[in-house]
Amino acid sequence: MPQERREHVGPTGATEGIAEWLSSIGLSEYAQRFADNAIDHSVIRDLTEQDLKDLGVLLGHRRKILRAIAELDAVAPAPIQTAPEPVLRAEAERRHLTVMICDLVGSTALSARLDPEDMRVVIDAYHAACARITRTYDGFLAEFRGDGILAYFGYPVAHEDDAERTVRAGLDIIAAVARLETRAEEPLAVRIGIATGVVVIGDLSREGALREHAVVGDTPNLAARLQTLAEPGTIVLAASTRRLLGHLFRLRDLGRHELKGIAAPVAAWTVEGLSTSESRFEAVHVAGLTDLIGRDEEINFLLERQRLAWKGEGQVVLISGEPGIGKSRLAAALAERIAGEPHTRLRYQCSPYHTNSALRPFIAQLERAAGFKADDTSEQRLDKLEALLAMGASPVQAVAPLFAALLSIPFGERYPPLALSPARQRRRTLAALLDQFGGLARKQPILLSFEDLQWADATSLELLDRTVERVSQLPVLALFTFRPEYKPPWVGLPNVAT
Repeated sequence: MPQERREHVGPTGATEGIAEWLSSIGLSEYAQRFADNAIDHSVIRDLTEQDLKDLGVLLGHRRKILRAIAELDAVAPAPIQTAPEPVLRAEAERRHLTVMICDLVGSTALSARLDPEDMRVVIDAYHAACARITRTYDGFLAEFRGDGILAYFGYPVAHEDDAERTVRAGLDIIAAVARLETRAEEPLAVRIGIATGVVVIGDLSREGALREHAVVGDTPNLAARLQTLAEPGTIVLAASTRRLLGHLFRLRDLGRHELKGIAAPVAAWTVEGLSTSESRFEAVHVAGLTDLIGRDEEINFLLERQRLAWKGEGQVVLISGEPGIGKSRLAAALAERIAGEPHTRLRYQCSPYHTNSALRPFIAQLERAAGFKADDTSEQRLDKLEALLAMGASPVQAVAPLFAALLSIPFGERYPPLALSPARQRRRTLAALLDQFGGLARKQPILLSFEDLQWADATSLELLDRTVERVSQLPVLALFTFRPEYKPPWVGLPNVAT
């Protein structure tokens, strides 16, 4: 068995900084509570009103902490990086950017109902959420415009997936703003417009480095016009962005629209959520898969391992290579070859955007397997979850509260309260996930694909440690794909091949 990890982190190291921060705002009495829940500077900006309430923070102190968090991001500070910060070039340059315009819905009416001080707290929290999320996806927050923001993705650092980063940032901003608590009766909402194109960025070296007028081109104007088409809590995309997204998101065609200042009618799409595709590889490759040529040796090796696994000698195959070399295509080809044989296929996809989200690949797989829909009620989700758990070995009522908590589904009086410390709940959740996996494997063989392991979070890696050990006694073939910079700890184990 892998060595048990320590589950209590005292106020030292990363959490010591949080203790000092709490002390600086006069709330040092909460330092131990923050430490017990592993809250450090990497997650402090993610805290919500409900999180603080769950920690037992008093109402007045919650307001003080949220205001202090907002002040951390009040002027959109530069991202914290270990590498040298990108240099803003002084001379004008052409850049391919994806632009996001975000506007707070009904802010004028809201300011009429709220005390000015309360309204300032709302705007500060809204700006802080936008700044944190934009920075998470390596975007550049160009400007706060009162109740709106202007952000660029692809400057100063360009990524091959800047369009995807922008849409994910937009979805996260919509969710974060909806969770903000105000003294008004209705929840907050934003409208977002996104467009992609070539712009000329002017002199960015002066004070007040990046302003809208420093970027010349149609793209910011198009994003602003598309934002006016968006319903509250939605994103509207230009065709220039839609072409770059493949099937990564669920999109609805809004047709063509006449927009002020733009000569020809503009095609637009609204984002309805993330794609239900289980594999990032398949979501990006929208045109279908081509024949796999010259890989017979690798396929035959995988088929040999599959035959051993189906006999009960579980196997793990590590597939390493640079991006685009065909790791995911190889795993897909094996799945095609054995599609006619009875087995269960489990697919997990890691993401560069969720490296700090505990068990995110497992949560996403459970939500897909259960068939959750965006408009499901909590009761409907619990019904679907119970049906999924019934396929495993564990007593449903015993483990359902753990899975419901993992999936953030309120269960009210349907199950007894967990009443567990965070450490015990974590241990029992990992054990329940392993038992569910074992129960499925005892019913029929499993082909498990775990893609892009280099982006897995620490808790998922811990669960994989235990899974690799359990696999050796089950009819399971597990394929792990990753880039060369990741060094898996399982190399050399008897049932692990590379």
